[in-house]
Amino acid sequence: MSDLPDQPSSSAAESGNTDTHVPVMLDAALDHLLGEHSHGIFVDGTFGRGGHARALLQRIDASSVLYVIDRDPAAIATAYELAAQDPRVQVVEGCFSNLKAELADRGVTQVTGVLLDLGVSSPQLDEAQRGFSLRLDGPLDMRMTASGETAAQWLNTAEPHEIIRVLRTYGEEKFARRIVQRLIAARPLERTLQLADLVRDAIPRATQKPGGRHPATKTFQAIRIYINDELGELERTLPDAFELLEVGGRMAVITFHSIEARMVKRFFKTGCQPPSPPRHLPLRADQLPQPKAKTVAGPMRANALELADNPRARSAELRVLERL
Repeated sequence: MSDLPDQPSSSAAESGNTDTHVPVMLDAALDHLLGEHSHGIFVDGTFGRGGHARALLQRIDASSVLYVIDRDPAAIATAYELAAQDPRVQVVEGCFSNLKAELADRGVTQVTGVLLDLGVSSPQLDEAQRGFSLRLDGPLDMRMTASGETAAQWLNTAEPHEIIRVLRTYGEEKFARRIVQRLIAARPLERTLQLADLVRDAIPRATQKPGGRHPATKTFQAIRIYINDELGELERTLPDAFELLEVGGRMAVITFHSIEARMVKRFFKTGCQPPSPPRHLPLRADQLPQPKAKTVAGPMRANALELADNPRARSAELRVLERL
């Protein structure tokens, strides 16, 4: 996948600070998400370490509410710390695909804005024990939560054809078959560097550029997406998030690779197309069905200044949709 970020993927890794996450396209995302609004109910569906949430709190008024959602235990701990400091913050622990039901349980059926910053945060990548990093040695875990199958458990039991499918579908890895042949022979796999070295050795050296991205980047991304059902989560979330929006409300989505970007692009395009009118029924122009949404921004990419400060932004794309 040509637009994959390297790992580690932010300035946090360079500084050695594993608690720092540089929010990508911060000003652009919030400018377009808010528009003329400074009051309402807002949702940060991917709280992470709270970079976007903290900036959003500075822009909305004292009577607004911000629901922050995450399934990562460390992120939730940080979210509760923020909620203790600011009563406008309401914490929801779980997948963002449940946001509509979670808000309904709290009596909320409409919101002013929803922000989704997809992918993994720098602290997740930089903490070896989480198993996301291909440069730091740790257990081959890759789970966003403490439940479910780990990457090691899946890799050590899955059929070869299934692993090949995952690498090709979610990582667009053209050397998937070579990688899986090495992987099966090396079972059991338990450590991140064990897998990273295996993939590097499986990929022809002639295709590896000195100083370029790690050869195992696509493989790690594909396994992480599969283990956490990230694309399924996104597919379930987009329609629910849109249905939550009040008229004039906006949804901002930041993607980091082409599969996510295509999903968001298709969803936004569908929302901006009017329903087909009844066949053979004469209608005036003012009687024709109207679209449910309009595109406010996107795809937008980070500017040169942000790219210099935060390499993770290189593959980011921002799209913003408004409900009509």
